[in-house]
Amino acid sequence: MAMNAQGRPTRADAATAPGPTFTGNRALQIEESLIFEREFGGTGVDLPEPKAKDRLGSMKRQSPLNLPGLSEPEAMRHYVRLSQKNYAIDMGPFPLGSCTMKHNPRLNEKMARLPGFADIHPLQPQSTVQGALELVHELADWLLELTGMPAVAMSPKAGAHGELCGMMAIKAALDARGETGRTRVLAPESAHGTNPATAAQCGFSVDDIPADETGRVDLSALKAKLGPDVAAIMVTNPNTCGLFERDIRAIADAVHEAGGYFYCDGANFNAIAGKVRPGDLGVDAMHINLHKTFSTPHGGGGPGSGPVVLSAALAPFAPVPYVVKEEGRYQLVETRRAAREDGENMHGGRLTAFHGQMGMFVRALSYMLSHGGDGIRQAAEDAVLNANYVLARLKSEMTPAFPGHCMHEALFDDSFLKGTGVETIDFAKGMIDEGYHPMTMYFPLVVHGAMLIEPTESESKQELDLFCDALLSIARRANAGDASLKGAPYFAPRRRLDETAAARNPVLRWTPTASVRAAE
Repeated sequence: MAMNAQGRPTRADAATAPGPTFTGNRALQIEESLIFEREFGGTGVDLPEPKAKDRLGSMKRQSPLNLPGLSEPEAMRHYVRLSQKNYAIDMGPFPLGSCTMKHNPRLNEKMARLPGFADIHPLQPQSTVQGALELVHELADWLLELTGMPAVAMSPKAGAHGELCGMMAIKAALDARGETGRTRVLAPESAHGTNPATAAQCGFSVDDIPADETGRVDLSALKAKLGPDVAAIMVTNPNTCGLFERDIRAIADAVHEAGGYFYCDGANFNAIAGKVRPGDLGVDAMHINLHKTFSTPHGGGGPGSGPVVLSAALAPFAPVPYVVKEEGRYQLVETRRAAREDGENMHGGRLTAFHGQMGMFVRALSYMLSHGGDGIRQAAEDAVLNANYVLARLKSEMTPAFPGHCMHEALFDDSFLKGTGVETIDFAKGMIDEGYHPMTMYFPLVVHGAMLIEPTESESKQELDLFCDALLSIARRANAGDASLKGAPYFAPRRRLDETAAARNPVLRWTPTASVRAAE
């Protein structure tokens, strides 16, 4: 008997596709309720009645705790399902501009989990943490080598914290010079929002510097704003338009001649590490985001690390503690008095309770040693190459904000959407349906409807081609009058929210439904 060679048809007719499922699930996309919407009262653990005498007295709870009762597999499934609703660098490209969201080598993670690093305690005797102190000392040396600066403060916990450290050092240096009248800080219009916030936190007023037609600091406008009341300038280089400030040395010289200091925002150091030393550009202070440039996991509220390199003029105002090596042993210098006894003319105080983020230090040094100087330089070159490839691929359908090549990120405006009825936010929501996290939207503010893409060096040409093809398809849909983009996303766990209403009338407290109240 001959076998049927035709087989059964397995492709469903689109016209017969069903509506919503009974469970609300969409295949492996599980509809997950809030944990407080699950059953109350049960527990996955059997605990014996306490034998100790009740010592709580009137403080003893009079009503049920009202926590959900989940077994171990239910709890595991709940959090795994939630994790599957998050986008992550391990799922695909994370194109957020000005943020350097790149792959985190697993070697770094393995090193950070080594005994002696992972279980270290900040109050251990220094004799028991010699290896950790040596690592911090070596990492500090490499940061100085990469930046061409004479001093570094390792204790700041993140970029904004590092900014605070650097600006406090500038303020202390001005006070030491008796120039308390320098109260104005200059910042480009495209500056990171933390820059003016940090300056204001330190008691300075902030004066904007406009950009020229190429997206860089207008040098003539800057010089016109210099005066005896200028304390410093805060410039990101490469800047938030993804461009290298060609006049950076002239900017530094002009500010120094006016008696001010030059603070450089190091958020985009990933584009120039191993290629350019900020110290050679006239920088007085710059924070380095270890959790960006050197691949520590970024996002989720931390942790981060923001060491600050300082020029010779600001080095005496660095905070304690810092690590020194004496007679083959390492120790923390933890007070200004101890610093002076050590021969250092230190004026800086303590910025944070303990030294810094040990896990971040381990990952950063692991990254540096595994790459080497040539590898770090190649990473910067590849980041710039990838960004320019994205710019070249997309400019046929999307409009670059500025002419010419970019550095580590490609910036587009919304000119290509003019007259289509589709806005930048609609374009972003369409990206979600294609399986991508949107790029940075509406920033920097100097570009209308800005779309800022930073692919980093982590992405292969194949990944970038698929990403670019997806964006080109959305751009073509918009220009063809596809009104469906106004309703995107369609395939996400949740549809588009009314973000304006949510911002103005946030619901900050969960209220149980009638069924949950009945179950209680």
